[in-house]
Amino acid sequence: MPELPEVETIRQTLKQLVIGEEIESIQVNWENIIKYPLVEDFKYLLVNQSIQDIKRRGKFLKFYFDQHVLVSHLRMEGNYSVHKQDEPYDKHTHIIFNFSSGKSLRYRDVRKFGTMHVFKKGEQNNVKPLNQLGPEPFDEAFTIDYFAERLQKTTRMIKAVLLDQSVVAGLGNIYVDETLFKANIHPMRRAHTLSHKEITALRAFAIETLQEAIEQGGTTIRSYIDGHGDMGMFQQKLYVYGQAEEPCQVCSEKVEKIKVSGRGTHICPSCQPL
Repeated sequence: MPELPEVETIRQTLKQLVIGEEIESIQVNWENIIKYPLVEDFKYLLVNQSIQDIKRRGKFLKFYFDQHVLVSHLRMEGNYSVHKQDEPYDKHTHIIFNFSSGKSLRYRDVRKFGTMHVFKKGEQNNVKPLNQLGPEPFDEAFTIDYFAERLQKTTRMIKAVLLDQSVVAGLGNIYVDETLFKANIHPMRRAHTLSHKEITALRAFAIETLQEAIEQGGTTIRSYIDGHGDMGMFQQKLYVYGQAEEPCQVCSEKVEKIKVSGRGTHICPSCQPL
């Protein structure tokens, strides 16, 4: 968390709130979030720059300034919100972008796992972290042929493959569990054993699930809120994730929680036989 739908929702809301804002100063309370360049250079490159656009790549936000791009990953619990500069902030607020308008964009992260990189415009996609990403489900490059080739070349469990951002960008634990349930595929199936029909279904349900989640503003689990401070509503439509011991909405069998590739995983043992 947050995954592609949550990051996309944050992008959409922040575009309404900060486009055109000029950075007057930057306060860094936890330096480890700034991965590139050095903290003082990070500030130097962005101060007096205006936010021109906000885009997304997989789970990454991309803030486009006059000359540079800020690439931000929220990791487990990072979030952005806009405030008046004189509003108090808590100990989990680690980066504050103060605008000349008197407002500020604040990055809050309880676990401090989030990352920020600043690159010259045009360079951001050619270096880490963005150059490590595969296509996301909405990309034209995410074709059946591409997906089938990547799955047929690995003996890893299908859940591990779907979580691999170099294979497909944007899917995380929640939406992988939901996608596999809809496709009636057990998460421990070896990827190379999937039939063409199953791969086709998996691709279609991944796209469908992410699109539905975006329309609902994402899924609120633990601390996720969008740029307005609102919660997502897709959790009301989850079939298996977070539903352990509840009856399956399709067959009434109890949903189980197991471990797959070190991740908590939710399945219906009847709908997803191994």
